[in-house]
Amino acid sequence: MDSNKFKIKDRIKSFRFAFAGIVNLLKNEHNSRVHLFVSLCVIILGFKLHVDKFEWLILILCIGLVFVTEILNTSIEKLADVVDPNWNVHIGHVKDYGAAAVLVAAVTSLVIGLVIFVPKVMGLL
Repeated sequence: MDSNKFKIKDRIKSFRFAFAGIVNLLKNEHNSRVHLFVSLCVIILGFKLHVDKFEWLILILCIGLVFVTEILNTSIEKLADVVDPNWNVHIGHVKDYGAAAVLVAAVTSLVIGLVIFVPKVMGLL
């Protein structure tokens, strides 16, 4: 039997692994919980301030971008710790680059959030 054959059961199983990764991330990584809290605040604010469809798309992309970079950064850090559990200057640089990616995504998302929300808040005053 061909082990490379497409099977629905295997695809469903792969989703279980992905969801387990998300649960593990939220359970064990403080920054992911901060991102989740901020994301929920953005979503609530979006409903309260009646953002339009285009703004929702941008906000959703920003939330996804921050989570994707956080997941990749955490993956890099965990793998690096297995490769060399001792302090290593080169691995330190790799971890710094991963953290920088998260920071760039978060700051970019913050600026976009300000561009979307500040005019709406100012319109209420």
